[in-house]
Amino acid sequence: MPWQLAGLAALLLGLAAALIFSGAAAARSVADPGALVRWGLPISKAIHNVSLATVVGGLIFAVGILPKNLNARARDRDARSAVPAPEHPAFTRVLAVAAVAGAVWTLSAIAVLVLTYADVAGQGLSGDPAFTQALVYFMTDIETGQAWLAVTIIAAVVTTALFGVRSHGGLALTLLLALIGLVPTALIGHSSSSSDHEGAINSLGLHLVGVSTWVGGIIILALLSGLLTGPKAGAASDITEPTLRRFSTLAGFAFVLVFTSGIINASIRVTSWSALFGSAYGQLILAKTAAAVVLGGIGFMHRQWVIPQLGRKGATMSSRRVLWQLVLAELLVMGATSGIAVALGRSAPPQPTELAPNASPAFILSGYDLPPELTPERWLTEWRLDWIWIGVALFGLVTYFLGVAKVRRRGDSWPWFRSVNWVIGLVVLTYVTSGPPSVYGRILFSAHMMDHMALTMVAPIFLVLGAPVTLALRALPARGDGSRGTREWLLVFVHSKFSQLVTHPLFAAANFAGSIILFYYSDLFSFAMREHVGHELMNLHFLLTGYIFVLSMIGSDPLPRRAPYPMRLLLLLATMGFHAFFGVSIMGGTGLMAADYFGNLGRTWGPSALADQQAGGAVAWGIGEVPTLLVAIGVAVMWSRSDQRETKRVDRAADRNNDADLTAYNDMFAKLAERDAKLAERNKLEGR
Repeated sequence: MPWQLAGLAALLLGLAAALIFSGAAAARSVADPGALVRWGLPISKAIHNVSLATVVGGLIFAVGILPKNLNARARDRDARSAVPAPEHPAFTRVLAVAAVAGAVWTLSAIAVLVLTYADVAGQGLSGDPAFTQALVYFMTDIETGQAWLAVTIIAAVVTTALFGVRSHGGLALTLLLALIGLVPTALIGHSSSSSDHEGAINSLGLHLVGVSTWVGGIIILALLSGLLTGPKAGAASDITEPTLRRFSTLAGFAFVLVFTSGIINASIRVTSWSALFGSAYGQLILAKTAAAVVLGGIGFMHRQWVIPQLGRKGATMSSRRVLWQLVLAELLVMGATSGIAVALGRSAPPQPTELAPNASPAFILSGYDLPPELTPERWLTEWRLDWIWIGVALFGLVTYFLGVAKVRRRGDSWPWFRSVNWVIGLVVLTYVTSGPPSVYGRILFSAHMMDHMALTMVAPIFLVLGAPVTLALRALPARGDGSRGTREWLLVFVHSKFSQLVTHPLFAAANFAGSIILFYYSDLFSFAMREHVGHELMNLHFLLTGYIFVLSMIGSDPLPRRAPYPMRLLLLLATMGFHAFFGVSIMGGTGLMAADYFGNLGRTWGPSALADQQAGGAVAWGIGEVPTLLVAIGVAVMWSRSDQRETKRVDRAADRNNDADLTAYNDMFAKLAERDAKLAERNKLEGR
């Protein structure tokens, strides 16, 4: 407990110092809400951030780092017996801490909601009915209030689940919901109103995920001291070394994510060196960056020196003492850094955050001014980086080749053809999410349709041929202590009821074809064009839809069920026909889709919105058919190779048993012929 109190003290001291330095807590000359609001709001946000990180860290430890039971065999014994197996004390404490932190998260979110309204309204807290009525309006009709109301509801649901859920699957879903609770926070504040608002939102979202994982993990580690070593140091139940090693790997990725996303976000909001070094906002960024570097150095010492010592037999008490001293130092630095981060959110950035009064219609609708007229060369030069998908691509690239290297170090081979396809798939994914198809897809329906078809039909083909799940299952070691790592979660997902449903060939084909109609002929299309969250969910949905469909057709990764080759060809022909019908219907349509968006962009170049939409129908027809035809050719080739393998198998079996099957087959016909001859002879003698 003293460690945690020291970390909390560092948080509050860092917050107070940063607020005083930046002047963010100073009294306003107009509409000052009072000292209680000016200081209470950042303190509530700091408590909110720490409690949220503790919930995320606790769930990560419970889901993917710690064993649930005291020993690896307890899980199997629990499955055969009505008596529950005893939980590992570390697992029990983690969930208890996460539940308490969830309650604090919920209460602090409520406090932030109320104090944010008071701060925006410029009035102190009051029990006046008018104050309550205005607060309700703030929660239901104002974007900032809606965001904090959503956070409060998510926090309450997560906390309720933490008090009752004990299964790995339920905890994984709870972790996913807790991470979703970061989204509303990323959508409001300075990032939502910067010049590159989507880049700022995405980088901030990635930053929050990394920080929550890293800070929450360090807090949980500090709370687990004494429960990882078992009855005595070096005992069989000592899980200190594997726990530290697993978290160290995760923390390494989190550090890279936090550092790079922080630099990207800062570069969007601080656009010059003079603003970086000459403003209080920029100087706080420098202080936060320096603290992140220090934390990275401590993590490096953990990985290079402390953890290898713990992994050796007879680890000394001195190495364990150094471990927890480093954890304490990390906790203190993280506390101070978290306080600086909250003060940054309360400080005004050098770049204006208000919408310009002369903003163009395109900027009002999409958040960006019109790009220049589309020309052939601009299909290569106009980029607007989507940091979420760039992060996904980089993560996929690095982890894939780390897996390949591990497989080859073990002496196994990995086909270069799969690696090349994986790289091509990631390049295509980056191009369609950050390149010209994405930039002009916000302005032209035809470019949007090209973006959509490439995301659904082109990138998935190469990604599926890369066989990432097969590589992961070969490269990742199996755990023997009852905890679930990436390999175990992959196997659980592959064999789950959900996977059986979504990868069923009929469902995959129906989802692939039917979701297009549901999306484009409903308000979902307009929502995806107007709202950043809708746009990112659209990209995710169509990428997964195409990936699952292609996987069920030509994939080599494990699946619960595979359709026979004739059915695959039939489904491909059906989807080709559906795409043709969809494209032709758009080409002949006279009503403008998402008319409130495409009809009001103020575009002064290119064809009319309706003519461009009809051209988009031709794109949907043409681009949708070519990849589907290639997949059909792939299915035909796989079918032919399957028949060849079956023929070779039969031939090898015949060689081993001297054509016993063929001999038995011929003997059967010989006996039938002999029987028929005898029967004919008997009938002849009897005069029939």
